[in-house]
Amino acid sequence: MAFQVSPGVLVQETDLTNIVPAVSTSIAGGVIVSTKGPVDEITLVSSEKELVDVFGEPNGSTFEYFFTLANFLQYGNALRVVRPALAGLVNAVSSGSAILIKSTDDYLNNFSSGEANVGSWAARTPGTLGNNLKVSVCPNSTAFASAGSSNLINDASMAIGDTSFTIDDAGGDKIQVGDILEFGDASGNFDAAPSGHYYKITGISGSTVTIARFNPQTGVTETGGLRHAVVDNAQYKRYWEYYFQFSNAPSTSDDVSAAGGSNDELHIVVVDEDGGISGTAGTILETFEGLSQASDAKNSTGGSNFYADVIYADSNFIYWMDHEATLANAGSAKTGQTFDNTFTQTITTIATSLSGGVDGSSAFTPTNAELATAFDRFNDAENVDINLLIAGPSQTSADATGDTLATKVIDIAEQRKDIVAFISPARDDVVSKSGSDVSDPIKQTVNVKAFADGLSSSSYAVIDSGYKYMYDKYNDVFRFVPLCGDIAGLCARTDNVADSWFSPGGFNRGQIRGAVKLAFNPNQTQRDELYKARVNPVVTFPGQGTVLFGDKTAQAKPSAFDRINVRRLFITLEKAIATAAKFQLFEFNDEFTRAQFRNLVEPFLRDVQGRRGITDFSVVCDDTNNTGEVIDRNEFRADIFIKPARSINFIQLNFIATRTGVAFSEVVGA
Repeated sequence: MAFQVSPGVLVQETDLTNIVPAVSTSIAGGVIVSTKGPVDEITLVSSEKELVDVFGEPNGSTFEYFFTLANFLQYGNALRVVRPALAGLVNAVSSGSAILIKSTDDYLNNFSSGEANVGSWAARTPGTLGNNLKVSVCPNSTAFASAGSSNLINDASMAIGDTSFTIDDAGGDKIQVGDILEFGDASGNFDAAPSGHYYKITGISGSTVTIARFNPQTGVTETGGLRHAVVDNAQYKRYWEYYFQFSNAPSTSDDVSAAGGSNDELHIVVVDEDGGISGTAGTILETFEGLSQASDAKNSTGGSNFYADVIYADSNFIYWMDHEATLANAGSAKTGQTFDNTFTQTITTIATSLSGGVDGSSAFTPTNAELATAFDRFNDAENVDINLLIAGPSQTSADATGDTLATKVIDIAEQRKDIVAFISPARDDVVSKSGSDVSDPIKQTVNVKAFADGLSSSSYAVIDSGYKYMYDKYNDVFRFVPLCGDIAGLCARTDNVADSWFSPGGFNRGQIRGAVKLAFNPNQTQRDELYKARVNPVVTFPGQGTVLFGDKTAQAKPSAFDRINVRRLFITLEKAIATAAKFQLFEFNDEFTRAQFRNLVEPFLRDVQGRRGITDFSVVCDDTNNTGEVIDRNEFRADIFIKPARSINFIQLNFIATRTGVAFSEVVGA
């Protein structure tokens, strides 16, 4: 308090309006084996479309991982995803030995200064998908377009429909495959036929050139040869393959010009050369116009216009790795610098096809260790905010080996103690295959019980009964997919329509979406066996849909925490109150602070009680648990007693027939 020397009024404020903050309850985490996307890095996605955009469409090897996570997104809209680093996974590159660039952070830390020695470019994402990419660079106006008397046809018999002819110096410095040609006459007149028609060079062999018709409006190469005859010694104009994608030739940018530099601009095009990305070979994926070779060049808004920086910031498909050897002074400062290229050839466009990308682990078959490493990214409660951890497809049954993926996610949940892990049995436990009798429900029951029995007891885990059969719209087939993503999704949907302390099971909140059928549809007897083994059955009832028909955690010991709603209630309370309690740190452990804490927590618990999460509570935070010894150890203690609301698992209906004339009061309670 300020010290006053003379009389006056001192006004001070004490804020007692603090409240327990709302906390997230429906953010999920999971691992995806995919064709693209960052590796060993947590990525937040909010929809199935975004999942596809970042990690690619599923294939016959990756669909279980994809759809397990996509199914969660049918119910919730916050999913953190990690792609594991599979053995052998590398990015496609321009030359040399391929390397693994895991993510943008990895690139910035290890590759952004040209350290890799793999040529000019690398695919943005590791895997074979990058092998489809071609990067074409146009560094000057001559490369952009060229014409003149030196460009002469050397063929006396070029008739309508021809697709090949001879040309002066075809194998030298005049033209290259991919260029666009337009023909004139021997005097260089391009105002009449055969001008106005464009042709793409599809091949060069010695002096023989092969062409196909080209449509500049669509950028599509068409079938057919010459539309008009071309005379011997006729002149032609040559255009860069992507000439029609740009408004002007590369020249000198305004920023570099103001600094006394010149000829710094580049045009860059990224192409799906083989069609593996877009579905159509030759599709233009990205264009970049008027980028600068000057390391300090700026655009009109003051941002960097240096081509390496722009590619890093804006490209979805490539990383810059090094300057082309033919680019003069690339990467130099702009002041007084000439970037004009000195070439022996007329044609100076630079086209590079990327190669060497590998999907890893012999194409999408990860080891348990690789998956476990990816899941370890979620084992950081302080920095990674998730509430639901989706195990995805199990690699092996728990009765076959104790070192399973399911065990890993349970361990993470037990260590964090603020999430629930969702686990499905191994595929071979419930999905039939050639020569297998696993389609027998009795055998399936035995398998699933054995799987659950192999897992440790934990209130932080939920086990379901198997797989659902669903439509894969990306490949036009039906597939069996683990249910654990759906069960986690039911919890997220419950949070949205009710609260985290409501059970996600049953006909009100437990409806499974997109299930054509179940691999294992247990009957009442089988459900009894599964429930005793801590497994929540998923059941299809005729006319009533497919439903999660249980709400048990994987805890073996009977207690309040063997129910999903109670475990998630306590996680919510603990997370929210712990967050609020941080503001008591470094304050004095006196009655004022303790009263302030009670006044913070009790209204919050009354609100939860009013929303049916608890039936009663008590907050003890006074000198009975904050004794002198506790205070002297610089500790602060609060005991919060909770009576959780319990979900109904069993309903008993007693129907009693009475004689006519008997009053109900006579028999009620008898």
